[in-house]
Amino acid sequence: MPAAAKSVSPTPNPLDLKAALLDHARALGFDAVNVTSPDAIGPAGDRLMTFLSDGRHGDMDWLETTAERRRDPRVLWPEVRSIIMLGMSYAPQSDPMDGLKQTSRGIVSVYAQGKDYHDVVKARLKQLARWFCSASGQDVKVFVDTAPLMEKPLAQAAGLGWQGKHTNLVSRTHGSWLFLGAIASMAELEPDAAEQDHCGSCRRCLDVCPTQAFPAPYQLDARRCIAYLTIEHKGHIDRAFRQAIGNRVFGCDDCLAVCPWNKFAEASREAKFAAVSGAVLPSLQELLALDDDGFRERFRGTPVKRTGRDRFLRNVLIAAGNSGDRALAEPVRQHLGSTSPLVRAMAVWALQQLLDDGEVADLRSAALGDESDAAVIAEWQFGTHPAPAEATL
Repeated sequence: MPAAAKSVSPTPNPLDLKAALLDHARALGFDAVNVTSPDAIGPAGDRLMTFLSDGRHGDMDWLETTAERRRDPRVLWPEVRSIIMLGMSYAPQSDPMDGLKQTSRGIVSVYAQGKDYHDVVKARLKQLARWFCSASGQDVKVFVDTAPLMEKPLAQAAGLGWQGKHTNLVSRTHGSWLFLGAIASMAELEPDAAEQDHCGSCRRCLDVCPTQAFPAPYQLDARRCIAYLTIEHKGHIDRAFRQAIGNRVFGCDDCLAVCPWNKFAEASREAKFAAVSGAVLPSLQELLALDDDGFRERFRGTPVKRTGRDRFLRNVLIAAGNSGDRALAEPVRQHLGSTSPLVRAMAVWALQQLLDDGEVADLRSAALGDESDAAVIAEWQFGTHPAPAEATL
């Protein structure tokens, strides 16, 4: 039996199609939507290669392996004709900087306090993409952060905002609080005008950085960035950065939070981005007590869970050491017996901050005999001889 002939829809009017796209996007909860062309990245691709050649990506090796595809969306998909850039606000209801005063509590970055935005945004993008594919009669592909697509330069080219001096996207309407997603399509759509840079002489985001991670405006050295160190970095965090981390246990919002354009941002209307699993600022005592099952349950469905318990505990132990709260010494001490050298090493450092030299010496003599990991031994020995050279902030 011959296959049934497919019905051919008349070619939609591009202007009507774009207007309907905007309506559907807003109905699905997107706060910003515009269109750009795949060749609109401009010099961002060259800046990426400089960033990589300078080693400023740290151990994010995946940036190197996907660099050529990132530089040009047409390498990723040669048939792409238009890129629809979308933003969803996650603006907080209060100032994230207020948490820095609560030193016995751990700060989780605003973006990670609710449900994982990858899941939330991608689900809405897929709904919109299915509609657009049907309406336009053209194939589409959906991207949310994890794909090798330079979303921030494309968002600026589409007019959603501009890349500020902190390298993140800034919107005149939503401040520094936009999650980005993209729909690439074979459909031809009229591109929107690019947004201009409105940072002016302001450098609040640069000056507030605790670790001086911006070597110049519009440049980031991820190796010094607290967000990178507490989320992406898999190894030990250099002593030079530990005190600057303060009580940030997952990410850092400082450069975002001080942006003056935030004054125009209304709190996010997306309920799934609100804090889950209890208080926004959990106590360090609670976090130190989490076993594997407790960690998975406490952070189920959030970006925190993806780092794993050991790396998260590394961060919590640094925060405990910075807290000045001697009541945390005992729960910290419990982690000297951890199977993870990453955790043991930071437990040693935290105790050195919380206890006096005599108490630390007693613990050292008891622990060193059974310790075989060089990094943990080095932490114990730090302070018993002239300090080794450290990176300076």
